[in-house]
Amino acid sequence: MLRVLRLAWLTSVRQPGRTSIGVLGVVAVGALLFDMLLLSRGLVLSFRDLLDRAGFDVRVLATDAAPFTGPRIVEADAVAAAIAALPQVEAVVPVSIREADIVSETAASQPPGRVQFIAADPQARPMWTLVDGRDLSAGAGANPPLVVNRTVADRLSLSPGSTLTLRGACGPDGSVLPPVAFAIVGVAGFPFDDAAAQTVAGRLSDIGRLCEGGMELGVDMLLVRSNQREGAGRAAAAIQALLPPLHVVTNEELVERFSRVQFSYFRQISFVLATVTLFFGFLLITVLLTASVNQRLGEIAALRAVGLSRTRVVAGVLCESVMMVGAGAILAVPVGLVLSVWLDDILRALPGIPSDVHFFVFEGRTLVAYTWLLGAASVGAALYPMRIVATLPIAATLRREVVG
Repeated sequence: MLRVLRLAWLTSVRQPGRTSIGVLGVVAVGALLFDMLLLSRGLVLSFRDLLDRAGFDVRVLATDAAPFTGPRIVEADAVAAAIAALPQVEAVVPVSIREADIVSETAASQPPGRVQFIAADPQARPMWTLVDGRDLSAGAGANPPLVVNRTVADRLSLSPGSTLTLRGACGPDGSVLPPVAFAIVGVAGFPFDDAAAQTVAGRLSDIGRLCEGGMELGVDMLLVRSNQREGAGRAAAAIQALLPPLHVVTNEELVERFSRVQFSYFRQISFVLATVTLFFGFLLITVLLTASVNQRLGEIAALRAVGLSRTRVVAGVLCESVMMVGAGAILAVPVGLVLSVWLDDILRALPGIPSDVHFFVFEGRTLVAYTWLLGAASVGAALYPMRIVATLPIAATLRREVVG
């Protein structure tokens, strides 16, 4: 085996131009293939990370419509109390989202804007990441506390201690509601915000001040944290048995749903591009190996004539292909990672894409699939040159070389 590897190595270094072209071609092909494999599951992994980051693994909705698009859960306090009493459940947090218009004097020099108002229990673990100031549980004196995202803070020059006045845009038939002054207690990052999103968060009890009807209109969702001993699946089953009219979904089920429907486009695109990239890589290696073998037919025939077995010569061609693809594949990984960062920044700049979502996410199985695919391509590309070597007529080839 060592002799076969040495023969393949000497053949490669004797033709540095051809070998360099082959390795560079594999680097280009491998980098694109690696990125397409990252793209095939990147959104799914990133979306799961956003869901898990909130610290809740079960979601309860009124129907099976997408979150925050369907009807609300009425009598949410009683429903939340019933769910919290289950032994499979550790915590329940009602969440509601409303829209509000900015009417603060701070925004006098800016056109009126609209924000998304996320209302949640201030005592529960927040669904956002605080970057400045305090959270809602700290209180704010006379005015109800409010946490704003960086976009709102920068646009209106707000900081902890400022005041922001909002008017609810949730009145029936577009009726004008009274404004409510909120005290800014902190600036936070919200996981599902895009670059232009204007999001604020307040206490669930303040919905009544902002919107007529308040909690009587219901909440959009109940976030549930399952007992670690029971798990999300058992908690979801217990909730569904207790409250059959409601729709209960775990994070895994929600990710699977989005992967099958919303994210299927990117999976199909990555599959097509990966297939085309791998095919061109296969053709490139096949052409280079075939040209190399055809140039060395006389040499190969002479080696066979002096006693080198057919198996060793054929194995040498295979090793040459594996060495060329292996060198290019190793170099392609860092190139692909750098390229994926650049492509990720381009895709994340699209409107409506949350800032914390990534299209290219690395996982171990991606590297395994990448290695397997390029390994199969190296073997497949060597099949035709191996056949040429295996069926080479020794006497006729040597006669032709002498006559030539």
